[in-house]
Amino acid sequence: MNRQILFAGVMVLGVALLAGISSLLLWQPGAIASEVVAPEVMPIHPDVLRWGYLAAALATMVGSVAAAYAVATIGAAAVGALAEKPELFGRMVILVGLAEGIAIYGLIISVLILNRLG
Repeated sequence: MNRQILFAGVMVLGVALLAGISSLLLWQPGAIASEVVAPEVMPIHPDVLRWGYLAAALATMVGSVAAAYAVATIGAAAVGALAEKPELFGRMVILVGLAEGIAIYGLIISVLILNRLG
């Protein structure tokens, strides 16, 4: 049980760290500019683009892997509980849906990062 909690905590911390680093790189373009230019005209540095795309990919990947692990764990427990009490079906569907929300959060972070890059 402690190993599962540690794994989930590391996944959440990883997504938060990637989102924080990418937001620092993307929302502070003046920090890497050599001259002051209007924000609409200033192009994004290729290194920032590279890290932004990497952060978007990793946010999606980590969120999907964490959701897959959560759904597998909760799904196995749900099948066991439903074998004994079929009336728990509605509650189990809600729990599996909450676990799948982790992937949606990672996808939302990726979309936000890519919108800022584009």
